[in-house]
Amino acid sequence: MRRPMSNLQFAPTILLACLLASAPLLAQTAPGPQPLARHYQLGEKIAYTLSCFNQSRTSTTEYEATVQALVGKDPTGALVENFAWTDLSVNDNQVHLSPASLALREPLSLVPGVKLALPDLSKVQPALVAPAADLLTFYADLKIALNQHSLQRAGDRAYVPFGAPNSWANGAAIILGQDSVDFEVVFTAIDPAPNTATIVVHHVPPDQPQLKLPARWMNTPIADLHNNWVQVEKRADGKYAAAIGQETFDVEFKLDLTTGRILSATLDNPIEASERICDDAALATCGDPTRYTLRRQITLRANPESAAVPQK
Repeated sequence: MRRPMSNLQFAPTILLACLLASAPLLAQTAPGPQPLARHYQLGEKIAYTLSCFNQSRTSTTEYEATVQALVGKDPTGALVENFAWTDLSVNDNQVHLSPASLALREPLSLVPGVKLALPDLSKVQPALVAPAADLLTFYADLKIALNQHSLQRAGDRAYVPFGAPNSWANGAAIILGQDSVDFEVVFTAIDPAPNTATIVVHHVPPDQPQLKLPARWMNTPIADLHNNWVQVEKRADGKYAAAIGQETFDVEFKLDLTTGRILSATLDNPIEASERICDDAALATCGDPTRYTLRRQITLRANPESAAVPQK
């Protein structure tokens, strides 16, 4: 979920997704055939629309983007979904995608052992960074769920401890930015008629978040769970905006049990935060706290199969 919202809101998502998707501690020994698995077909076509609503302290922004893929092989021979972005609007304003943005390929795979990572986004339009990161987040969370081989039937759940801090500090304006989460994966339901499964991945504060809190007042919980989100921003006037908060994610997937493909998914990422404006870097001389809520809500929905995307 990160301020300033205009520039850094996606950084923790990117870092967390990349790290967790390849972390060996997230896999469990398979006891037998798995009901939850991705079964790729070479040449399979996939298309999605992502819709995002992003609430900062002072404004809201929205985007809608479409992406399509053709299943192919990466250099190692593993099957991957090579996504290309075909359409984007921000706050109901159409974004004319540049040649570099249209040429971007984002290879994502749910095959065990294949790492997830963002492609080079340095040449694409800044507005495309958010959709690319959000699509990666959905795939990383689903990969975590598919790695929990104890999930055999509806009602099963698995707790995945992680807790390691994810940083989005940039060394300039943001001098500290971290969150810390564990995961609870729930096999919610099976619907035999359309042969679908529902899975929920909860990002939850650990019992002992691994955050570097620079001030004692940040240890006081601001909500019902442990504080697991912190950010300190050095302002242009020399003061420091220091915020502590509680962050959670709820990511729900509906899957086609035959193929394991995502039919739809939703992500709800609220942050309850308390911020003080401080005179010093030690955050010892500060004003009264201000409470606020940050929230990102994203929907991923499958589109009818579209034309094949040329492979690079």
